[in-house]
Amino acid sequence: MTKDAMNGLAGSIKEYFDRSTRTLTEEDSGFVPKEGMWTAAHVVAHVAQTFEWFVDGAFAPGGFSMDWEGMDKQVRSVTSLQEARAWLDRAVAAAKAKIDAATDDEWAAPLPEGPIMGGLPRYLIFGALNDHTAHHRGALTVYARLLGKVPPMPYMDA
Repeated sequence: MTKDAMNGLAGSIKEYFDRSTRTLTEEDSGFVPKEGMWTAAHVVAHVAQTFEWFVDGAFAPGGFSMDWEGMDKQVRSVTSLQEARAWLDRAVAAAKAKIDAATDDEWAAPLPEGPIMGGLPRYLIFGALNDHTAHHRGALTVYARLLGKVPPMPYMDA
């Protein structure tokens, strides 16, 4: 996968996520469909965190962090959609900067051995990020509908 393709995919992931979730407002930050689930702000924060997790883990000598409890704690500390969206903006910008900073050979190098895509080329993290983000943008459209809102289609601006 070329750097242009990786940058394009990172940009479209963010664009589709933003479109799908734009009906959620700051007042919806704490909405949760059922007790024990993540709030709307938590879900967006998790998407941001996962961008960082994939990009950082792809280049970390020890591979991907498996501190699920610590990551959940970090996500649950976010109470504002505005704060979560700002985190996502920073995470996507950092991913694009890493795309540009690493060489083609570095992106084609294998991911660290382990249970998370071990041995596959690094650039494949963007396919995983696409799937992961699509899953969560879909969940957030359900949140929006439960709030009586109609989320737009993610693939075109209407």
